[in-house]
Amino acid sequence: MAISYPGQRLPLVFLSLAAALALTACGGNDGPLVRQEPTEQYIPPEPPSGYTAKSIQYANKDMVAAANPLAVKAGTDILAQGGSAIDAAIAVQMVLNLVEPQSSGIGGGAFLLHYDKGTSQVLAYDGRETAPQTATTQLFIGSDGKPLGFLNAVDGGLSVGTPGLLRMLEAAHKTHGKLAWKDLFTPAIQLSENGFAISQRMSVSIAGSAARIKAQGEPGASYFLNADGTAKATGTLLKNPEFAATLRSIAAGGANAFYQGDIARDIVAKVRAHPTNPGKLSLDDLGGYTAKVREPVCGIYRVQYRICGMPAPSSGGLAVLQTLGILQNFDVAALQPNTLDSVHLVSEAYRLAYADRALYVADPDFVAVPQAGMIDAGYLQSRAKLIDMQKSIGTPVAGVPPGLAQAKGQDNSLNLPSTSHMSIVDGTGNAVSMTTTIENGFGSLQMVRGFLLNNQLTDFSFTATDAAGKPIANRVEPGKRPRSSMAPTLVFNASTGDLEGAIGSPGGSAIIQYTAKSLIGMIDWNLNVQQAINLPNFGAQTNATTSLEKGSAIDTAAIRAGLQARGHTVASTDTFTSGLHGVVFNGVRANGLPGLLARNPGAGTYAGGADPRREGTAQGNP
Repeated sequence: MAISYPGQRLPLVFLSLAAALALTACGGNDGPLVRQEPTEQYIPPEPPSGYTAKSIQYANKDMVAAANPLAVKAGTDILAQGGSAIDAAIAVQMVLNLVEPQSSGIGGGAFLLHYDKGTSQVLAYDGRETAPQTATTQLFIGSDGKPLGFLNAVDGGLSVGTPGLLRMLEAAHKTHGKLAWKDLFTPAIQLSENGFAISQRMSVSIAGSAARIKAQGEPGASYFLNADGTAKATGTLLKNPEFAATLRSIAAGGANAFYQGDIARDIVAKVRAHPTNPGKLSLDDLGGYTAKVREPVCGIYRVQYRICGMPAPSSGGLAVLQTLGILQNFDVAALQPNTLDSVHLVSEAYRLAYADRALYVADPDFVAVPQAGMIDAGYLQSRAKLIDMQKSIGTPVAGVPPGLAQAKGQDNSLNLPSTSHMSIVDGTGNAVSMTTTIENGFGSLQMVRGFLLNNQLTDFSFTATDAAGKPIANRVEPGKRPRSSMAPTLVFNASTGDLEGAIGSPGGSAIIQYTAKSLIGMIDWNLNVQQAINLPNFGAQTNATTSLEKGSAIDTAAIRAGLQARGHTVASTDTFTSGLHGVVFNGVRANGLPGLLARNPGAGTYAGGADPRREGTAQGNP
């Protein structure tokens, strides 16, 4: 079976590492890290499709929160049949591939956290795409010696990495599944054959990419567009018999039906035979893909909560934990949400976390990532001391975490936001938090057998070294997994180990901010899961700009002026379209105490929330 497991080490936690280790680790550096010009910007997500108020949902037996009602129904139906959280996740994902093809699917990858209540074990499943074995650091360097323009790199075969989703799901199912693999594809197969109504968000997303879809030709053009090149309208009945046939093959033959044989040959042919932008993906790349099971990164926040996230090659879990570890040193609860002080403080914490993320995080099988040092309590306390409540840091400088082997080059990778998230708890209490993606909207725009291929290789740095000649951690290398921002998250009672909730979001590099915002809302501001998801989005990354969600409660003249007075460059944006989906334990435990995140005990064992900025829902069985 194509899967590898970690050793028996404990998950990473907020620990105090020996000062001697820090001194030794720093010895290989050329002195303090210097301030460098910011290279990372927030790239707007798929076009916003409106804001629809959502109500918190309750259920007694189980709960699914995901990005489309049809996908949620598929998941709850599987749970009603006695399926596990993993079983439901597979059914949800296959339907999402059909009804939200711009965001995720079998042509892409995912990160999945799984909690097994029986063993109290948390595993981090890595289904991230990999670079072809023939890829080099010059993959995205043009004939003129300069990096390609982003869309010039994306559209076509060059950007396609080896898809990892199905290998990952199959590996998780073999360990945690209850229902037969073949039965989990039935909802998506039926919808593909019978048809489904195009949603508003799908139609808006098609319209936003219509010219590029048309330029790539068939079969995508006729599937997504009308004869005149316009997007198929909301409500149009869309069938995908090719995808149904693909799913039938995978249902019967397992992931091997995708990674070997006719489907694999068609994928490789599509990538390598692209007329203007061919890629390097090979049959050997597909046949040799390995899903990995890694140790989650975990930290204690506000004494009561143990928060676990995805380790490298995702930066999401580390950056969320760094943000919370920095805020641990402040009384965030006293600041209250939607205030000048809270926006300033949290944005400053983001800046410090993103600076470390940009410099250090990459595929740990290729680069020594100082993960334990990055979430070390003492280190984060020192980083917190850099925050002045009256003055912004501006462009942040990365720190020197304990365990750092050597300084890295300043990264220039982009992180595009075409992604989806699901949170699921089954009737036994097992949980899944899974973030899944094909990268840019509609991925590489290459359609094969009813599904789209990813453009995940553009998550690498286009250049191998920075302006100072230092190697960039997230550079392209054969077989390497590009850095991600995906942050599937599980929350536990730090004392008892009981599951408190699961949450995560799409949104490119802003995923970290969306996820952290919701955790702060629930833990520091005593909000329920829906209220926390509803909080205005805001944040900062590796520069002086602080972005505010346009038209939200924090996008006011007073807050903008206050931030500017503290040195922030302020931008209002209507593209902060998170897609948060969360489930929390809302009942009373055997000891008579409610769940720590419960905000309405008695209404149901589980409470679910879905982001009003997208079309998702939360639903469970009574």
